[in-house]
Amino acid sequence: MTAPWRSLFDGASLDGWFPAPRSYGSVYPGGPSVLGSGLGFPADYNERAEEHPAVWSVEDGAIVGRQDPEAPGWGGYLVSEESFGDFELELEMRPDWPADTGVMIRRARDTWEGLQILVDHRRSGSIGGVYGNGIGGFHGVPFAVDALLDDAGRPVGLQEQDPAESVEPITEAKRAMLTRAGDAGEFLAAWRWRGWNSLRIVCEGTPPHVTTWVNGVMVAEIDCASFAYPGYDAEKVWSTLGPRGHIAFEVHDNDPGMGEERWGRGAVCRWRDIRIRER
Repeated sequence: MTAPWRSLFDGASLDGWFPAPRSYGSVYPGGPSVLGSGLGFPADYNERAEEHPAVWSVEDGAIVGRQDPEAPGWGGYLVSEESFGDFELELEMRPDWPADTGVMIRRARDTWEGLQILVDHRRSGSIGGVYGNGIGGFHGVPFAVDALLDDAGRPVGLQEQDPAESVEPITEAKRAMLTRAGDAGEFLAAWRWRGWNSLRIVCEGTPPHVTTWVNGVMVAEIDCASFAYPGYDAEKVWSTLGPRGHIAFEVHDNDPGMGEERWGRGAVCRWRDIRIRER
């Protein structure tokens, strides 16, 4: 039986949510640590990140996330107090450019493991694709985006990025993870630059079957029980995470790979009209 829609944000406070510092754990359950994987992170990253968590506030009826303005470069999460199993989630989002953010679902409460619906509003980003935080590091994405520039070099919209120029190339293997892959042209026609955009997520089952839509355009569908990816073991992952998890919003750090191309100085992400219907 499907429950009625209910709001997860009262428009005025962060009641029902708590902040958590960004941290890195293992690449997959029982696997090596991200911090020891040669990506350039300092060994004491988690301790330093805890000192400079993301800043979360409510402004003009929206949740706003930003890096610590006094010590930018670090990130964090805003996590729901409640956990959820099968659900339909709808919200509106308005990220700056560049801002690498996302919506985590089936997230562990106190670690970084879970699924992330990507809202990578930056070069080589995916919006609506799926990433496995601490459960294999997989990217199930149909296309990548970049900024469309005017004659003065200022970003004025989105365009599909040439896979040959992408920092995170879109490969057939990434598209093959998806049971349905959205069309870049339909997505771009629907995206509202500098405006509010809707995100809809349906999550069902364990391992979950997840489908995403942006402004009514289907972007990605993935069956976490059936795809193959190095290091991803569906049975181990979902027996560890279980049938329920938390929802979380992300402020990314400026990692050694992309720096301020991942999160621009002073950039923010915004979320509003957050509602859920459990199934």
